[in-house]
Amino acid sequence: MAAIESTSRTLISRAQLGRPAGKAAYWSTLTIMIALFALAFLFPLYWMVTGGLKSPQELIQVPPSIVPSHPHPSDFSTAWTDGDLGRLLWNTTLYAGGALLFQLVFDIGAAYAFSKLRPVFGNAIMFAMLATMMIPTTVLALPTYLTANNLPFLHWSLLNTPWVIWLPSVASNAFNILLLKRFFDSIPAELLAAASIDGAGPLRALWSVILPMSRPILGVVSIFAVVNVWKDFLWPLLVLPSTSAQTVNVGLNQLAVGLPQNVLIAALAIASVPTIVFFLIFQRNIMSGLTAGSLKG
Repeated sequence: MAAIESTSRTLISRAQLGRPAGKAAYWSTLTIMIALFALAFLFPLYWMVTGGLKSPQELIQVPPSIVPSHPHPSDFSTAWTDGDLGRLLWNTTLYAGGALLFQLVFDIGAAYAFSKLRPVFGNAIMFAMLATMMIPTTVLALPTYLTANNLPFLHWSLLNTPWVIWLPSVASNAFNILLLKRFFDSIPAELLAAASIDGAGPLRALWSVILPMSRPILGVVSIFAVVNVWKDFLWPLLVLPSTSAQTVNVGLNQLAVGLPQNVLIAALAIASVPTIVFFLIFQRNIMSGLTAGSLKG
C-alpha cells in the first residue's frame, strides 16, 4: 500500500490538499495559471478583432488602446467586399475538402495494406516513406513545381487547378499513414479472422470492421488534412498565380498593399473564423485520436 501511495504522490500530498490552507493555495494557483494561459492564447484573437474595429489613426497611436474608443463595425463589411473574401474562402474550402477526400482514400488504403495485408517489401517501402519526412519542404518545392507544371508523359500543366493542391497533398502525408497504421496495428487480428470466416474479403473487412473502429483516428487525420491545406502559403503562392484561383492566405497577402491596415486586420479576423469553428467542433477528436491505439489490452 505504501508503494502505491508513493507512486501516486505529487508535489502536494492528499493530506495537505485536505487542509483548508492547502486547498485554498491549490485552487488559487490553479485558477491563476488557467487565467494566465487563457489570456496568453485569447488576447491575440481579441487584439485582432478589436483592431478591425478601430480607425487607422487609433490603430497606430502610442500607447495603443485596449478597447476601441469609436468602433467601426463597417470595416468588416468593407473587408468582405473589397477583399473578395467570399471567393477566397470558397477556393480554400474546395482545396481543403478535395485534399481531405483524396488523403482519406489513399492513406487508409496504404495504412491498411502495411498493417494487415503485409505486402512484399512493405517495411522497406514504409521506411522510405517515413524518410521523406526528413526532407525540408522548401527543398521539394522546386522539383514538385516543375512536375506539376509539366506532368511526365502527359505534358499537362496543373497550375491554377485544384489538382495542383490535391495531388501533392496526397504524396506528402507519410505522417498520416503512420498514424493510421499504428492504430490499425492495435486492432486485434481475431476480429479480421472472424470476418474472414464469415466470408468477408479484405475490402469488406476494411469497410465493416476496421473503419467503424477507427473513427477517432480518422477524425485526427481529417483535421490534419484540412488544417495543412488551409494554412499553407508557399505552395499555393507558387502554383496558383491566377487571382480567381488563389487561397485566402495568398489573396490577403497580395491585398495587403491596397487595403487600409484596419480593414486588413478585419479581413484576417474573418478569415480565421472557419478554422476556429472547425477546431471547436472537432477538438474532442484531436485528444481521443492521438491517444487511441496507444495501449493494447
